[in-house]
Amino acid sequence: MSERLIPYQPMDLAEPADLVSAIRKRRGGQFINLDRMLLHSVPIAEGWNHFIGEVRNNLSLDPKLRELAMCGVAVLNGAEYEFFHHAPPFKKAGGTEAQVQALRLIGQANFPVDLFSQTERDAAELTFQMTRNIKVEPALMKRLQESLGNTDTVELVTVIAAYNMVSRFLIALDVNPEDHPPA
Repeated sequence: MSERLIPYQPMDLAEPADLVSAIRKRRGGQFINLDRMLLHSVPIAEGWNHFIGEVRNNLSLDPKLRELAMCGVAVLNGAEYEFFHHAPPFKKAGGTEAQVQALRLIGQANFPVDLFSQTERDAAELTFQMTRNIKVEPALMKRLQESLGNTDTVELVTVIAAYNMVSRFLIALDVNPEDHPPA
């Protein structure tokens, strides 16, 4: 195995204490490799922890739609680390193993739409359009706004945008899944 260009911060990092404590609290006591890379920059790690913490924990958006979008972005961008961390919460939020496997086909002609509700299909299509095309078809946005309302539509768009940022960070810095996923 080759040496990392930018090494992870140590698992037992203690400073800055307030930030380290906040990250560990959000993660249930443990760092993941993403945190260990972010902690090379205190301002980035602080902002990330707050913003992504809000996206993960405090939206009104259905958690299943949130995690569907996160998994979809991961697949579309080739960010296996992201998929590794978001497939379990997707299942916990009501997704099935068949849907998890189907999400690996997002954006492809053989994506099994029959496994998803219309709103879930629209969320998957939004994920594809935002990630690959940037621009989104107005008819799709209208359907989502009608089914989700304004707040949840804005939150879904934000989740997709935020997790495109996450995947780009992970891939550029070659952040890999941990040996033992967090509980």
